[in-house]
Amino acid sequence: MRLTRYTDYALRTLIYLALHEPEMSSIGGIARAYGISESHLTKVVHQLGRLGLVRTLRGRGGGLRLGRPAAEIVVGAVVRETEEDLALVECFAGGACTITAPCRLRGVLGEALAAFLSVLDRYTLADLVGHGSAPDLARLLGLSTDGERPYIP
Repeated sequence: MRLTRYTDYALRTLIYLALHEPEMSSIGGIARAYGISESHLTKVVHQLGRLGLVRTLRGRGGGLRLGRPAAEIVVGAVVRETEEDLALVECFAGGACTITAPCRLRGVLGEALAAFLSVLDRYTLADLVGHGSAPDLARLLGLSTDGERPYIP
């Protein structure tokens, strides 16, 4: 299974925001930190906002931040919401295949997908930025680590 770039950007944006809390962040700052397209990231942030995962504030002093505590953002839920298509094979999406009726592959792949998502459901955004990794992550993303540790919700 391979996640789309869209989901990758969504997860990386959430990690950045969690590390930068309680400060506001900008799409430009996030894009620069990861070396990714600002225009593509704008679409990702828009959806994260619609999902309530990111809160945006317009105007001077505006920006974006997490829409809820990192401990409440489940990685599996983010993947389900941002992946356009979790159909691993054609028959998952109702496509026609000559051997669909007797084939057991669909069931096996369905079980594998459920296991994959089940593992992701065991982790929150707080888990991704916790356990001592926050200072290293923040430093790699160019976030301030001088004297003040990044906020870990």
